[in-house]
Amino acid sequence: MGYRPAVAEIQGVCDKRFGAVRDALAASLDADDVGASAAVYLDGEPVVDIWGGYADEARATPWQRDTITCVWSTTKTMSALCTLMLADRGDLDLAAPVARYWPEFAAAGKEGVQVRHLLAHTAGLPGFDEPMTVDDLYDWPGATARLAAQAPRWAPGTAAGYHAVTQGFLLGEIVRRVTGRHLGAFFADEVAGPLGADFHIGLPAGHDDRVAAIIAPPSSGDAAAGYRNSGPPNPMLQPSDANGAAWRRAGLPSAGGYGNARSVGTVQSVLSCGGTARGVRLLSAAGAARAREEQYRGEDRVLGGSMCYGLGYAIFGDQFGWGGWGGSLVMIDAEARLTVSYVMNRMLDRGLGDDRALEIVVAAYDGLG
Repeated sequence: MGYRPAVAEIQGVCDKRFGAVRDALAASLDADDVGASAAVYLDGEPVVDIWGGYADEARATPWQRDTITCVWSTTKTMSALCTLMLADRGDLDLAAPVARYWPEFAAAGKEGVQVRHLLAHTAGLPGFDEPMTVDDLYDWPGATARLAAQAPRWAPGTAAGYHAVTQGFLLGEIVRRVTGRHLGAFFADEVAGPLGADFHIGLPAGHDDRVAAIIAPPSSGDAAAGYRNSGPPNPMLQPSDANGAAWRRAGLPSAGGYGNARSVGTVQSVLSCGGTARGVRLLSAAGAARAREEQYRGEDRVLGGSMCYGLGYAIFGDQFGWGGWGGSLVMIDAEARLTVSYVMNRMLDRGLGDDRALEIVVAAYDGLG
């Protein structure tokens, strides 16, 4: 993104050391964004909490402090955190067979699939084999039963392929079997509630009036663009799916979370601070460090590029995190005790050419000096 004078109005608070983050968000709003938010947490405390632009494509409704939107696969970081918490408590063994907690899952040669394989996208279940519609995703028992009956596409643990939609069902069903609660309910009770985080996996209807509708990318309008190496996704998702009541209520742990940069950063700063942030402990220091335990390094059969996966997070050098379809991102640096998040409503489909979130991350590091 080349330099241009920023004219977009930015709301919120920004420590003067991190003025470059404010400038980066303003420049993004002047260019591709319609509405967006950015947050930076240092030592578990917010040093940047800013937003700007509009919550609608017509640019009639300003993006407010409490505006939230679908963050797509950034939701996976929340599901991973829930799983790590159960492991840290001793309620879940990440090296145990999935079938220990979900006996039906052992079918079709999956008795050797371990919980950690689900977190690292190495379980061999990157998609549904049977034809699926978006409505089928709202049938939790049906979707999980299909995965339990399905054979893995490779020997578990030997290869990786991004489990774009299936990972949420796989982890979510384990959480349900262990706790008796849907992952979204566990997250609300054990994570969002204690932290005061405005993030929802299963959005109650009372929040609909502050949701910024997802705006489709200018070119491609479906999920196929990001997965050319594995054929069309099943089911074929459309950006507009996130704007429907069924998607909002379903609580899909892979891609159905609603929040903003503040709430994403609030939650994930726990991992940049050794399991405790703002006086709330969710994990031991050792439990938090497990997110960065490398499970796989090499080609991802779905995404087509080289990836390094930890336990529920991708590892990028000294940082780890993950992003969502169309642009949202959270990046965590445990050494610097830094968490950077970016959430927007205008999706782009430029892949590595979408540098909106990267500009926010780079600007945050500038603030560290």
